[in-house]
Amino acid sequence: MKRLLRNDLILIGSIVLLSAAVFLVFFLTGSRGREVSVQIDGREVERYSLSEDIHTVINSGSGNDQYNVLQIKDGKASVIGANCRDGICEQHIPISNEGETIVCLPHKVVIVVE
Repeated sequence: MKRLLRNDLILIGSIVLLSAAVFLVFFLTGSRGREVSVQIDGREVERYSLSEDIHTVINSGSGNDQYNVLQIKDGKASVIGANCRDGICEQHIPISNEGETIVCLPHKVVIVVE
């Protein structure tokens, strides 16, 4: 019984260490993006540089009654305001590495770092 517990602890410890190593490799080797592509319903509507601080409103929907507020600050993009019903896009951490995205499904808005 004690041997089984000891082996289980060794296995769990090994998995935790391996997971931490993989996370560090991805974190340290992730390449910084240069631009943010704003897409509405699958079509790119705007492109912004991550090197400039901006604050802009992205309008979507019929009659442009839906909005998301995009902020680029210190090389990171985030959504700081939206009138969608769930607000998940506002809770997303700022993005700056290639391939990272922020999605607002109700408004069909996708923000991608490239």
